[in-house]
Amino acid sequence: MNRMVVIPILLAAMAGCVRRVPPEMTVQFPVPAEWTGGDVEAAAPVSEWWTYFEDAELDRVIREALESNRDLRAAEARIRAAEADAVIAGADLLPDASLNLSRSQQRQNFIGFPIPGSDGDVLSTTSTNYGLRLNASWEPDVWGRIRSGVFAAVTNARLRHAELAAARLSLAGQVARAWFAVVEAERQVELAEISLASFRVSSQRVRARFQSGLRPALDLRLSLTEAAQAEAVLEQRIEQRDRARRQLEALIGRYPSGGYMGSADLPGMPAAVPGGLPSDLMHRRPDLVMAELEVVGSDARLAQAEAELRPRFSLTSGTGTSSNALLGLVDNDLFVWSFVGNLVQPLFNRGRLGAAVDRNQSAVDEALAAYESRVLASYREVESALAAEGALARREAALEAAVEQAVAAQEQAEERYRLGLTDIITVLSAQRSAYNAESQLLAVRRGRLDNRVELHLALGGGFDASDVPALGTAANVRDGAPR
Repeated sequence: MNRMVVIPILLAAMAGCVRRVPPEMTVQFPVPAEWTGGDVEAAAPVSEWWTYFEDAELDRVIREALESNRDLRAAEARIRAAEADAVIAGADLLPDASLNLSRSQQRQNFIGFPIPGSDGDVLSTTSTNYGLRLNASWEPDVWGRIRSGVFAAVTNARLRHAELAAARLSLAGQVARAWFAVVEAERQVELAEISLASFRVSSQRVRARFQSGLRPALDLRLSLTEAAQAEAVLEQRIEQRDRARRQLEALIGRYPSGGYMGSADLPGMPAAVPGGLPSDLMHRRPDLVMAELEVVGSDARLAQAEAELRPRFSLTSGTGTSSNALLGLVDNDLFVWSFVGNLVQPLFNRGRLGAAVDRNQSAVDEALAAYESRVLASYREVESALAAEGALARREAALEAAVEQAVAAQEQAEERYRLGLTDIITVLSAQRSAYNAESQLLAVRRGRLDNRVELHLALGGGFDASDVPALGTAANVRDGAPR
């Protein structure tokens, strides 16, 4: 039977005896009705949020990563282990029974007893005994100690499911950013090659004029310096492209050979991003679900520690038969039974158990504080990404204008130099300005895409809280009554 089928059964068995209510988890700041950092669509996000970029290669790469990433496999293994722990914890709610069938032989020697006809030999006898016994034991969970442990284990299994969802969301974001980095690096290499070619052409023209005696040696040296620096920049761009390729290959589960070829250009910016309402955020981020489950689990472990201070009852019984013949095991005259009840009250170790309660109470307080901090950080991440959307868009528009002017200035400077109307310094400066402006434009375009990814992640991507098994709305076990 699937473990995630067994776990709800365990909770159902507990429901008749223990009432549970969620612990109070509130934030100490007002949440606005609308996002303040920028505009978003009211619609809920789709599961594959990266499809908003409308690039088939990006879709393929992310799906490949989600299918082959080793970290996700490790997270899936942790889920199976947590589900097994929940089943193991739930076993203590039921009686423990065992059936024992035994066979024993015994040989006895009679030494020192003079028996006529023995001629001094040691006499012995061998006997065989068969036994059939049924043993059962059960601890009535009067104070909810076992049920609290079960609930803590079940909550941990739910937390592992949320952890897997968070890992998938994070991996998709990492792959998207790495893919954008590869595409930008490819374009930066192309731009550096164009820039190097331009500086080499300029140096060749200066060399021809120097050899004709029309320009001084200083002009030649300046042009050769710029060409050498452009060559160094190209090598730097090639090295950055190599690193970006290998990082992406490792993320998607390939050997990092550095041979991945990205798309020809960065995708365009989607018009808008579905963001929903601020009040929905706590249910749309797996890390917030994890933080909430940490509080729930800590509270259940606190209830378990408090129950350890109270008396523990246990019932033990056994029944069976014993005979020197196998068929005698079914003889009612040989039937025996026993029944024992135990009551254990901690005395001298109450200090240790009390300290365990204090420790678990501290864990609950810590989890609550961490939850509130995580919620506040989540809103900050969304609002910051929304605000950055506008700033980056304005910066891109300014750089587009700068590129247009810089390219035009470069063309005019080269033409004026050819006509002898300006010096080489002006030409080299114009070429350098045009390259820097185009390089910055590429970087800011990638920055906008990275920020859009951050916004998708901050809003929870396509996370659906129903992906985490809904094993009841209860969140606390305390003396059979809500607190």
